[in-house]
Amino acid sequence: LEKIGSRPELEQLREELDRAELIEPSEMPHDIVTMNSRIRIVDEASGEQSEISLVFPRHADAEQGRISILAPVGTALLGLAVGATIEWPVPDGRTRRLRVVAIEYQPEAAGDTHL
Repeated sequence: LEKIGSRPELEQLREELDRAELIEPSEMPHDIVTMNSRIRIVDEASGEQSEISLVFPRHADAEQGRISILAPVGTALLGLAVGATIEWPVPDGRTRRLRVVAIEYQPEAAGDTHL
């Protein structure tokens, strides 16, 4: 990240990574959101559920539910456990409270450490 610059979204990700505990993929708990995880979240205010994947920017496509790690919500979801919640500010000034309901796919749990 040092070479990329200091855009606000990169700074937010850098802060998250600075707090991270590094572990081997084989030791990753299966209830933690990692890169390329497919998760189910619920908006606690509306009850609306969505399935999204946390991806690298070049694979992002919001219409397909692929959220970039550099999007504020993507950065906030990284490392959360099932049952955890985040508050996510949306462009209209409101704040959404999202809860991780399930992890449908996690590369480490599936043995897909090559992703």
